[in-house]
Amino acid sequence: MGFLAGRTALVTGGSRGIGRAVALRLAAEGAEVAVHYGGDEEAAERTVTRIEEAGGRAFAVRARFGEDGAVDRLFAGLTAGLAGRGLDIVVNNAGIGSGNPIARVTPQELDMLLAINVTTPFFVIQRALPLLNDGGRIVNMGSTASRIAVSTQIGYTISKAALESMAPSLANELGRRGITVNTVAPGAVRTDLTVGYTSIPEVVAGLEAITALGRLGEPEDVADVVAFLAGPQGRWVTGQTVDVSGGTYLGPIA
Repeated sequence: MGFLAGRTALVTGGSRGIGRAVALRLAAEGAEVAVHYGGDEEAAERTVTRIEEAGGRAFAVRARFGEDGAVDRLFAGLTAGLAGRGLDIVVNNAGIGSGNPIARVTPQELDMLLAINVTTPFFVIQRALPLLNDGGRIVNMGSTASRIAVSTQIGYTISKAALESMAPSLANELGRRGITVNTVAPGAVRTDLTVGYTSIPEVVAGLEAITALGRLGEPEDVADVVAFLAGPQGRWVTGQTVDVSGGTYLGPIA
């Protein structure tokens, strides 16, 4: 039996990339996982199938974030899947990126970044609180973008910094219920969503050169930390941002 046996979890953006790795990891430890997806039903079903083939339990929930009523649709599907049970773990992983410097960021782009990366996780947590059992866990997916200056992703940086700022206040409010709230901040991670730059040897070499552990991250590197925070071992960690980047840009490497 895994350390999350009998627990339930929601992973937004759980059909691909880091989200899928998180869903698989939590399920491997015994949690029943609601795998949220926005549009790629096939990818979500593949994730659910992998969990079930490994002996776990999961179900898919569709809601396209950024559209009106998306959080309502998410919780309609979630509560149906939970069938009266409470929720133990919320992982706000779904998000979008940006590759523009300030001169090229449009109001529409910034609005969408904030809507999906900040407003939606905020209201996912708000809606989850009545379902969330005492002793529950909330993990938000931040980024090293809030620590490292990269001018070509300024809109994304703003959104992730805002998301990161939620944890301390929420941790203070929810602590008396034994609920922890933390942020995980990955650096560059190899996924199908980052193949645009992780497939370029020169870019990879540059990233590896400024990373203490000398390689790019894998989704499982992040998922293991999320599982730690979601499990009993993470019970005394709350209101924190945990950098999961292999030591990216800590300073000059001798």
